[in-house]
Amino acid sequence: MSSSERAVAGRIFNFSAGPGCLPLAVLEEAQADLVNYKGVGMSVLEMSHRSKTYDAIIKTAQADLREVMGIPDGYHVLFLQGGASLQFSMVPLNFLPKDGSADYIVTGAWSQGAVKEAKRVGNVNIAATTESENFGRIPAQSELKLAADASYVHFTSNNTIFGTEWATEPEVGTVPLVCDASSDILCRSIDVSKYGLIYAGAQKNMGPAGVTTVIVRDDMLGRIPDGLHSMLDYRTHVKKESLYNTPPCFSIYVVGLVLKWLKGLGGLEAMEQINREKAGMLYDAIDGTEFYRGTAANDSRSLMNVTFRLPNEDLEKKFVAEATAAGLDGLKGHRSVGGLRASIYNAFPTAGVKALIDFMKEFERANG
Repeated sequence: MSSSERAVAGRIFNFSAGPGCLPLAVLEEAQADLVNYKGVGMSVLEMSHRSKTYDAIIKTAQADLREVMGIPDGYHVLFLQGGASLQFSMVPLNFLPKDGSADYIVTGAWSQGAVKEAKRVGNVNIAATTESENFGRIPAQSELKLAADASYVHFTSNNTIFGTEWATEPEVGTVPLVCDASSDILCRSIDVSKYGLIYAGAQKNMGPAGVTTVIVRDDMLGRIPDGLHSMLDYRTHVKKESLYNTPPCFSIYVVGLVLKWLKGLGGLEAMEQINREKAGMLYDAIDGTEFYRGTAANDSRSLMNVTFRLPNEDLEKKFVAEATAAGLDGLKGHRSVGGLRASIYNAFPTAGVKALIDFMKEFERANG
């Protein structure tokens, strides 16, 4: 979105870590269809999830996700509820036997949350952690202490609070790899065949809050014990094709619009190029002066969440206040670490990154 488009639409640049911004074209299409979806006489917000109209919406979204991500045969695509936080529990409940153990790679607060819930179910081995370094980097492959008999290996691909991201997935041999991809799914291409399960809350990069995508390999279902509560058993949702209960219909509809938008851009290869250009511009601006300091190790820097500090906290507070007044919102760092954070998810426009860089230059000139 250009600066002139922002002025016409009355919109600010939203750097929030989540829910993140959505493509303007998606918002406009949802707005046009809100009262009367494609002439059927009602909104998606009102229609039955058992109707033929909605069946086409959800099946198209699933098919488009398969196409965009290159999901191979033998994987199920689910749209669930409860966010990634519920998946912290569902993954071990389904795949961690009472007498087994799972490997967890801890790179931030969300992977810590996943560990907490897994420990309620069974044994957890911390295969690596960078907590002693304030999670400022991703551990190297050589640091991973993986168990050959682990039930699965869990990692978080992008860490919104600390601004770090895995450049590629860890190598885990034949042990199933499980990934929380909530904050960088669809930002680039990945080889889905390397994963046993991928889950992601939609509100960062896929659509609005309320829907969680789960991509699970068929053979994983054979590992699930009997006796789980129905809603916590992946087999329930696979069997009913995400329609065991009323799904988050409107959120799934918007996810479908986002996937359509991504396809129009040229898919994930084009999206990755745009993301690398946006992040590169901002990191160059941070590295080009001693006034700003990036907090993540260079080889662990996130494409989605750029974290940085100023010389002192008073300047950081002033920066946030003046940036917000200038229409650059959501730049305050997470309360647990402070500092500044610019979340530049897929839908965040390049014009917004340029506007932030211009603001940073002027702020340094006035306060440096």
